[in-house]
Amino acid sequence: MIPRLCTTGHPGDAWRLANVGFAPSAPERLSWIRPSQPRSPLIAADGDPMNDGLPGGDAALRYGDRRHRPHGFARRRLGVPVTGQRVVRRALGRRLTRLRTASGMSRRDVVEARLGISEPTLHRIETGKVPVTGANVRALCWLYGADQSITDALADLALGTSQQEWWDASPVIPEWFKLYVGLEASASRLFGYDGEVVPGELQTPDYARAVFGAEQPVDVEAAERHIKLRMQRQKTLFGRTPPIRLMTVLGEGALTRPVGGEQVMKGQLEHLRRLSLEDTVDIRVLPFSVGAHAAMAGAFRILEFDDPDDPDVVYLESHVGALYLEEQAEVDEYRRIFDLISKDSVPVGEFR
Repeated sequence: MIPRLCTTGHPGDAWRLANVGFAPSAPERLSWIRPSQPRSPLIAADGDPMNDGLPGGDAALRYGDRRHRPHGFARRRLGVPVTGQRVVRRALGRRLTRLRTASGMSRRDVVEARLGISEPTLHRIETGKVPVTGANVRALCWLYGADQSITDALADLALGTSQQEWWDASPVIPEWFKLYVGLEASASRLFGYDGEVVPGELQTPDYARAVFGAEQPVDVEAAERHIKLRMQRQKTLFGRTPPIRLMTVLGEGALTRPVGGEQVMKGQLEHLRRLSLEDTVDIRVLPFSVGAHAAMAGAFRILEFDDPDDPDVVYLESHVGALYLEEQAEVDEYRRIFDLISKDSVPVGEFR
């Protein structure tokens, strides 16, 4: 489970991380605000607690109805890799929580079973904050009455809770942003809006350099390392099989502000038009002529996952941190907003 998470660090870190590169490490402060409520467990005939029903409706159809998709515990689901130790911990923690809930046991009941797992440790396991050993997973599955196939699958998944991807091992990336990078690399679909700047996943190196330079960094060499890491992030996002489905709406201001000068903006616009030719990429522009629009509160991203046990996430940024939302009503509201602005937007290839 991802709790509703507010992260704060050095001013400007979150915005710079997603839109420029990666900020220098800073002591982060985590504020845990109202954990999301777990879905009611439905155990299928095959013992798979992931076969739960989801509400349908137009939104479910538009953004991917997951009710009849196959599920599984492996690190690669439906061809999409579950990447990054934090994302694997998140997936495993939610599955163990659902098994415990289905068994009718509280965390105190688990402690009293004398498995050698304390209540704080169990909380950290279920919220995806720590690596988990296969032995602990097997002990918990035994206690919850899971069958052998589920036990073996979850024990295999536990191996990934300590395996590092490139962003996990990077000392440049703050701990609190590594979760987003892992979620982005694992998402099946990514919907985003930005009214002022081309988002980091779509920037050219020259554009990123100009945006980062506007903050007047003291260490120019460090800035270049951040830009290289951002390019690595793009490679991870667009280089996988099957590819992510990406739809981005940019405000006209993001393409008319001369960031880096005329040549840099020309190259950036050409890059966006080339990307938009891909079948899985849709880049659109919200013209000034639209006037007031539904997304005037600011930029956001919606990350969607095929596995219903990996809830969709809305990612919001500010100059002092980032916020992850996964309450269903909150995600649905941002889907509604995105649907409204996408209807008023035009393909980037038609923008002049």
